[in-house]
Amino acid sequence: MRSIAIFGAVGALVAAVALPAYAASSTPVDATATLQQVAAGDSQSLVVASEATASPLDRSTYSATTQEEIDKKKAEEAAAAAAAEAASRAAAAASSGASGGSIDVGSYALVSPGSGEVRYPLPRGSYTEGRTTVGPDSGGHDGADMLAPAGTPIYAAAAGVVRVSSESYYGYGVAVVIDHVIGGQAVSTTYAHMTNGTRQVQAGQTVAAGQMIGGVGSTGSSTANHLHFEVHVNGSILEPYSWLAANAG
Repeated sequence: MRSIAIFGAVGALVAAVALPAYAASSTPVDATATLQQVAAGDSQSLVVASEATASPLDRSTYSATTQEEIDKKKAEEAAAAAAAEAASRAAAAASSGASGGSIDVGSYALVSPGSGEVRYPLPRGSYTEGRTTVGPDSGGHDGADMLAPAGTPIYAAAAGVVRVSSESYYGYGVAVVIDHVIGGQAVSTTYAHMTNGTRQVQAGQTVAAGQMIGGVGSTGSSTANHLHFEVHVNGSILEPYSWLAANAG
């Protein structure tokens, strides 16, 4: 019993010494840190230099498009590039033809032959092919002579806008010039030596492919009834018969 009393007294002494220190190091229940307070110590911050300024977004530099619009745009760009290359080859071929070389008719193609977008200016079988010369060795005769009886109807080779319609257009005599966009390229066609009073169109007028614009004659610098027909693509003169074969079929 004496030993038990001694051990009990020692235990009470130890408890009296240890418990106050433990209580002083403990956090009271009502002062428990919140989740936000704990996280604040681990939070990240960004320091921005005082020289930095806000820059507004220029929305004009971008646009939202559908996949269909993107595909269409790509197809248009590819077609334009192909047409430009064809026109470039055509111009080179025309230069070669003028100096006595052969002409690659395929290089003149801007549209599918026989599509109706390009047509012959005179009815097939109504004319005989005369001389055709283009380029620096043409002697000023840049085009093809299509021999036909006076009054044979002349048609627009393609849809476009009339730039010139005159009863006296330099050496061309009674003539019409039409501007077109064919295969994405700028094309102009000239119809010269018409009979006086046969013009059916006026400058500024829109015409359709195959629309009658006048009648064959021999006005201006001409010695016989015929249609003088010229074709220019992006400013370059082309051999008309080859161009018609490649595009009209």
